[in-house]
Amino acid sequence: MFPELTRDDVFRLETRRLWLRWPRMADASAILRQAGEKAVAEMTASIPHPYPADAVEPFIFAMRKGNALGEHLALAITPRSRPNELIGMIGAHKQATGIPFIGYWLGTPHWGKGYTTEAAQALIDTLFTLLDIPAIEADTRVINPASRRVLEKSGFRQEGSFLKSLPARGGLFPCEQYRLDRSTWAALKSWGSTGWTHAPEIETPGEFCVA
Repeated sequence: MFPELTRDDVFRLETRRLWLRWPRMADASAILRQAGEKAVAEMTASIPHPYPADAVEPFIFAMRKGNALGEHLALAITPRSRPNELIGMIGAHKQATGIPFIGYWLGTPHWGKGYTTEAAQALIDTLFTLLDIPAIEADTRVINPASRRVLEKSGFRQEGSFLKSLPARGGLFPCEQYRLDRSTWAALKSWGSTGWTHAPEIETPGEFCVA
């Protein structure tokens, strides 16, 4: 589903404050530390708490492999001034309907700064620009007002509530379904332009990445 442009690990999205890039093996400790926090993990479907240390590198490998195959687009959220410092993740995957579904998480030290909204809007712009899709979908737990605000500020409308299986949480939990139609995105796109680039990134010396 995802185009050739996004299938190379030098692909990145740039916003005013952020770089969104492929995750690397060097991000393992940051993912373990931040995604493993209870406040972060409990709002997701698949992040366990506690996060097993031996699960992080296989996760990164799977994200990179899926990116390379065009099965999804998983990106690390990093400060633009410090692109080697992962502070969260955001991504999109294809559903059976053909409509992309987006999800995200951000480490607690970075909450309340608008980073998730900035990252989400960059990804939304990219998906609608590169893909011939009618809409983008997302959902959030009903107990997660911060995620709800991210979606609403990005133009999503609530479609209803439902019980969703959250495997890492161990059962069914109330969630809210959201949808952003292409026509709405085109009408409301007032958050500024996003540059998606295909250029070399800054790398950490000795960094090991699995292609």
